[in-house]
Amino acid sequence: MKNSIALITGATSGIGAATARLMAKEGVKLVLCGRRTERLESIAQELSALTAVHTLQFDVRNQDVVNESIASIPESFKTLDILINNAGNAHGLDLIQNGSSNDWDAMIDINVKGLLYVTQAVLPGMLAREKGHIINIGSTAGKEVYPKGNVYCASKHAVDAINQGMRMDLNGTPIRVGAVNPGLVQTEFSEVRFKGDTEKADKVYQGYTPLKPQDVAEAIWFAVTRPPHVNIADLTLMCVDQASSMIVNKSV
Repeated sequence: MKNSIALITGATSGIGAATARLMAKEGVKLVLCGRRTERLESIAQELSALTAVHTLQFDVRNQDVVNESIASIPESFKTLDILINNAGNAHGLDLIQNGSSNDWDAMIDINVKGLLYVTQAVLPGMLAREKGHIINIGSTAGKEVYPKGNVYCASKHAVDAINQGMRMDLNGTPIRVGAVNPGLVQTEFSEVRFKGDTEKADKVYQGYTPLKPQDVAEAIWFAVTRPPHVNIADLTLMCVDQASSMIVNKSV
């Protein structure tokens, strides 16, 4: 895997940043994508001591900017071997009748359309080189629905369907397609969902031991380091205290 090139969306925090750090230690060259310029610069500076890093600042919701950004990748980074579709978000936790259409748009535009835009921009190069591996970051929310999860769960069910459809459409090519679906992971996820309410966000992870971003990064690494004839099509991981979206063993 050393000297392979990976493009990671949502690379400035959480699972994306953990994956970037792990891959950098293994000598993978990185194209790191995110919306926040300062965070991109910070992680690029951190990891450039370990590997070659290029950054792209864009919002996956903007298809034109996605296309322009990926087209602008320097030749030394252009032969992308791995795409990690990690950018995603949850906004709000409301009954459907109380939901915000702005929240709905954000989740569908980022989790679904953004994944499609980035994949469509990267895939032609992989097909031309007859080499590539796409990992779509899903969620246990894409496997089951929970109360007030309505549109977020719908967006992650869409990722699950796209992952399956992408694998079918690319059957007969050397391109591998798989998904990693985490359960509860302690990241900024809940802080975003609750719109900066850190007290409410922190309570999500209290009373049990959730997954850490590096746990998911290691699952991603396992998937991309299998022999060329092996494809991890769909991998779900949860912490020991989680049995389903609604069953979590909490001490408080």
